[in-house]
Amino acid sequence: MVDEIEGKRAMTSRSGAWGMSSAESARGAMQSCCTLVLAMALVGCGDDSSGPEGTLDPNIPPITDGNWYRPGVAATWQWQLLGTVNTTYSVDVYDIDLFDVSASTIASLQATGKRVICYFSAGSFEDFRSDANRFPQEVLGNTLEGFADERWLDIRSSIVLDIMSDRLDIAVQKGCDGVEPDNVDGYVNNSGFDLTAADQLAFNRRIANAAHERGLAVALKNDLDQILDLIAYFDLSVDEQCHEFDECSLLQPFVTGGKPVFNAEYDSRFVSDAAVRDGMCSAARADNLRTLILPLDLDDSFRFSCDS
Repeated sequence: MVDEIEGKRAMTSRSGAWGMSSAESARGAMQSCCTLVLAMALVGCGDDSSGPEGTLDPNIPPITDGNWYRPGVAATWQWQLLGTVNTTYSVDVYDIDLFDVSASTIASLQATGKRVICYFSAGSFEDFRSDANRFPQEVLGNTLEGFADERWLDIRSSIVLDIMSDRLDIAVQKGCDGVEPDNVDGYVNNSGFDLTAADQLAFNRRIANAAHERGLAVALKNDLDQILDLIAYFDLSVDEQCHEFDECSLLQPFVTGGKPVFNAEYDSRFVSDAAVRDGMCSAARADNLRTLILPLDLDDSFRFSCDS
């Protein structure tokens, strides 16, 4: 069974459930030059109209008890976000688009014993998504490099968290076994917002916990610098180009913790030079990483697996 994907790669109020702590109002405080600022609020003297309405505490415990899918280190995978889904690969896990793949295709894959991870962008706005009109202008930041129709999001906003919560609900409704929230490293990119490492931890941990609350596995996408602070919250890693950029050692905490690393490489040398590809694949297998060589568009126009 196939399903035509039309999207593209990269990506009552629930504020209480997300653990929002409201920032102290700064209006009128100029007369007393801000005599008090709560430690949890990142708002100082002056007009706060350009900032989020609250800040998130990163110090929340992970949700670890539940019956969601927990892939093993040896789990194999296929990743396709564009084109007609090729359902014929003999792998354990398919990673496909949340919005554009039908529930019937997901069910068809699962009927053959495969698990399905559903991709969506948690940290960027994509103007072609069906819920794009829900994002107010004030949460839209700079354009993502290489993706003209995507903009970074202000992940401190409860509006953004509410939308992502609804996307997780869509994953449940469609029958996904897990999710891959993309673009969860805006704090180290030119997002257009003054995001901190603590902001990113708070957001990523809440996304992971919200997925687990819904019985979904959740993948940490890239964000290598925060792996040690996030591994307890996530069930697997989806990474890109760790061999090309000599970063694979940073992913070892997942392997050591019994959680798989799904890695994709795009370098043309791995495509055109079999000897270079074989050397890279030998290193991937030695590190117990599940590495694919794929087209950047993730359209299944070609595929090399280090595990086959």
